[in-house]
Amino acid sequence: MRTAYDFSPLFRTGVGFDRLSHMLNTAAKNTASDHAYPPYNIEQRDEDHYRVTMAVAGFKADDVEVVLHENTLTLSGRAEATADKESKNLLYRGIARRAFERRFQLADYIQVEGAGLEDGLLTVDLARDIPEEKKPRKIEIRGPRQLQDKAA
Repeated sequence: MRTAYDFSPLFRTGVGFDRLSHMLNTAAKNTASDHAYPPYNIEQRDEDHYRVTMAVAGFKADDVEVVLHENTLTLSGRAEATADKESKNLLYRGIARRAFERRFQLADYIQVEGAGLEDGLLTVDLARDIPEEKKPRKIEIRGPRQLQDKAA
């Protein structure tokens, strides 16, 4: 049995949080089986660097696609059908090689540094790159005399 959550009261007094609302609704709808294939890890390497590692056994680099569109990172794979035809004497199929698509919502200022496929593991390196104008800065506090001089 599943309980439905209504997040709309949280967003009645806020403007521009549509993406957050959509993300919460999507998370509430997902089940454990939605996250079963392919298995993946999300690792925080340091304060501003992350790595997504996904097990894609049997896939070649040409079979996998990594796409960043706005703040959504999409990892997808399509195995060639010819590989199934070549293995007619296969007694047991434990390596699925079925098509997949996994989407990750990235926070603002997260950029993809690169991707690699080695030993059946797809790795995507991510980094937070905050522009200088968005970083915190210290504001000098001036006395009343300095403010009057500045205005004149």
